[in-house]
Amino acid sequence: MAAKGSQSHVKLEGEIERCRAEGHWGQLRHLAQQLLPLARPPRKVAAAAGCAQDAEDYGSMLLAEALLEECLKEKFAKLKDSIPLTEKNEPKLSEAKQYLTNILSRGKLRPKYMTEAMLILGKLHYVEGSYRDAISMYARAGIDDLSTKGEPLYMLRLVTEAFVIKGLSLERSTNSIASRARLCEREEEVMACFETACVIAQVYLQELEKTLNNTHSRSIKGSNVTYSEFELSYFLEAALQSAYVTHLKKGNIVKGMRSLREILRTVETKSTQTFKMTAAKQLAQVLLHSLSEDCYWSPLSDLLPEFMNKEDQSYVSSLCRRPELYTEENAYCPQDNVEEALLLLLISESMANRDAVISRAPDQQDDRAISLRDASAVYDLLSITLGRRGQYVMLSECLERAMKFAFDEFHLWYQLALSMVACGKSAYAVSVLKECAKLRPTDPTVPLLAAKVCIGSLHWLEEGEYFAKMVIDLGEVAGESLAKGYLALGLTYSLQATDGLVKNPLKTGEGEMNLTKAKEERPATLKGTQDELNKKALQTLERARDLAPEDHQIILYLSLQLALVRQISDAIEHLQEALQLCKDDLNSLHLLALLFSAQKHYQHALDVINMAVVEHPESFSLLFTKVKLEWIHKGPEDALVTCRHMLQMWQMVYNVLQHSGSEKGSSVTETPVIKKHNGLHLTLPDAHDADSGSQRASSLAASRLEQAMSEITMQSSAMKQGPMQLWTALEQIWLQAGLVGCMSVQDTHAEMLQQST
Repeated sequence: MAAKGSQSHVKLEGEIERCRAEGHWGQLRHLAQQLLPLARPPRKVAAAAGCAQDAEDYGSMLLAEALLEECLKEKFAKLKDSIPLTEKNEPKLSEAKQYLTNILSRGKLRPKYMTEAMLILGKLHYVEGSYRDAISMYARAGIDDLSTKGEPLYMLRLVTEAFVIKGLSLERSTNSIASRARLCEREEEVMACFETACVIAQVYLQELEKTLNNTHSRSIKGSNVTYSEFELSYFLEAALQSAYVTHLKKGNIVKGMRSLREILRTVETKSTQTFKMTAAKQLAQVLLHSLSEDCYWSPLSDLLPEFMNKEDQSYVSSLCRRPELYTEENAYCPQDNVEEALLLLLISESMANRDAVISRAPDQQDDRAISLRDASAVYDLLSITLGRRGQYVMLSECLERAMKFAFDEFHLWYQLALSMVACGKSAYAVSVLKECAKLRPTDPTVPLLAAKVCIGSLHWLEEGEYFAKMVIDLGEVAGESLAKGYLALGLTYSLQATDGLVKNPLKTGEGEMNLTKAKEERPATLKGTQDELNKKALQTLERARDLAPEDHQIILYLSLQLALVRQISDAIEHLQEALQLCKDDLNSLHLLALLFSAQKHYQHALDVINMAVVEHPESFSLLFTKVKLEWIHKGPEDALVTCRHMLQMWQMVYNVLQHSGSEKGSSVTETPVIKKHNGLHLTLPDAHDADSGSQRASSLAASRLEQAMSEITMQSSAMKQGPMQLWTALEQIWLQAGLVGCMSVQDTHAEMLQQST
């Protein structure tokens, strides 16, 4: 019978340790209450309480811990907001404090359990707001000399919480320190507490996962919780985060990055997955916003020499066990801050998608909101990171994966639309923008962007007209965008008069591309129709100018429309007004030169072009116009000199692209001969775009339609677009040079014939 009773007490003690380690506080209360009656016979007391001097005090300590933890769980919001709890309003807190005070006043517990009681009471003092009492209690417990090696799991948890609470208490007690030197010592002591707490917390969570996995594999009865259900308490979360958060708040970027990298290198547990995602996002933010590429050092390399004096020795005591780390064998190591940030964010995105809450059930509304918030933060950072490298195709693919939990979420839909516009998937972008317009029917920027894409990239003039009218229909709600809406509508009328009407293939089916009908064109050949459209365009653009008289872009397009209807003098007058508002605008200067040339004022036109080239030396469109003017006004020799300059500039641009490894056209390489600026920023065509050189309106419409069709057939139009533009620009330069050269030879031959006769 004695042996059977001993086994029962050993089993009870094991259950108590398990409950304290895993946080089953309700079950711990039940076990502690079972323990107290057993304490009556003195000999059984020792067995039940691990040879403690007073089993009743041991049971009281367990009850106090359970009551305190239940109270903290119920008052998590107050704890998070650092609102002190009071005994008057919290009966469980009052009862727990009474138990612990009586235990320490009697002093009958074994030293081991007495230390545990002090650690629990220190936590209680902290949640009451008695920070000095908490610090004194931890000093009395001697936590700086406690070893965590060979200790049970619950003790690792208690020590972790003790260090983080001590650090938080010291932080809140610095106001009373007058000496600067003492304040620095206090700050170092705080960081030592936080770093130690972080290390022990990771060891605790790793060991807890091993224990629970072993328990589950052996199917031991009583283990009614899986590790996936284990939730981090407030103090465990604080232990994991406080070190790097404090470093970053104080501007210690190097130390903060070191802490974050160490956290991410530790072997992950199920309970730290969400925390790891948060840490990865935080490190990505630091890499993107606070660290320049010149100051970057890879995770496996040594610090840069200039940072060596900022890297203090670790505060963590040798008495602490270290967490397990991932092996560095065959590990990928990023080479710059953008690369590391992208790696972190792609991992975070994978975790966010895996753990996404997509259920629309009312009871999961809060979880869904948190899931969406975390995912949105990741995708915002991905947009910044991939945008730096011009990887918009990859960004659009990432955002497409987010659509599964983006129901009625405008931000993610709009991000997807912007990424598709940037990577050249214009047709798909318009479809997404239609959904965005449904989500925010009063937001004028959405239909305005859709009109821009339809007019510029796709030349879907009917769709462009539809979206422009959506903006206009908003009236005063559109605000400053109303003038842009009239501008877009005026452009569609003008292009319809010049280019004809191209049917939108999307209108033949919901979400499907019926490209066979995309070839349907109806040129505006009737003079009456053209005149009517030009009249509507002029009236609409004048309305836009009335709404925004200080907008030089609107005045520019009004001047262009006047030029198209052969009102050259009025066009020049308005254009001079636009140049007064923006003196170095490329398109305004370019159009002014063309208008002077239309009046056969070639020298004035050349002067304007030369002025524009000084401001925009890398604009191919200006240089092509300069070649034509020099050819007409000065002769082919001067035009050939400009062609040679264009070839040199092309070589420079090509070398830059080769060096950067980017397959997307550089922002400094304007290649308007082949590429049109999108939407409302269209540069001037042959009729509307000076960049188009000698292209005719019909070929212009065909080329735009071909561009829209190519988005479907090419695997990645954005990857091919840049080099194709560059090589086509070179082709145009050589053709122009060859044409000028031929004319030069003809002129020379004609002179020789005249001299011979």
